[in-house]
Amino acid sequence: MTSGLEWLLAVVQVPAQPSRHRVAVWRELRRAGAVPVSQGTWAMPDADPYRQALDRASELASDGGGSVAVFAIQPQDETSRALVEEAFMAARLDEWREFLADCGKFTDEIAREVAKEKFTFAELEEEEQSLHRLRRWYRDLKKRDVLALPDARTAATALHECGEILDRYAEQVYAANRATATPDVP
Repeated sequence: MTSGLEWLLAVVQVPAQPSRHRVAVWRELRRAGAVPVSQGTWAMPDADPYRQALDRASELASDGGGSVAVFAIQPQDETSRALVEEAFMAARLDEWREFLADCGKFTDEIAREVAKEKFTFAELEEEEQSLHRLRRWYRDLKKRDVLALPDARTAATALHECGEILDRYAEQVYAANRATATPDVP
């Protein structure tokens, strides 16, 4: 696989104590989609979202008395390029798999509610919040998927289906509540 991406390498140096500073830097880099390639060393594509995350990580490291040194790297051979690209691709694939699993959990949850005939507005609101969370997560994953993996298209389809399933459930909730709100008139 040769994506033609340019890469950045971030070398993080933050004192061990208090650990919250190291953890904050680690979380920021992980959230952005950077991948660890060795102890304290992270790789990421040279693209705006990653550079912005590096700026935030540098601020967090500085708050803890540390630093983040950033280098533009040019892998010298295919083995070196593969090390970085494969680690990055594996991280994205794991994220897409986890996202798809959560889409499956979402659809299973609605199927259970339908089977129990639990057509309440409270349940509908809870499921709407779950779908909003899935949509936010999808947007975050999509931002860092610079490889345009096929899994992203699969995830988009699954997310769309979740929306359709929720729409059908909402119709059932409204129908059930209309039926109970309308008095029987002979």
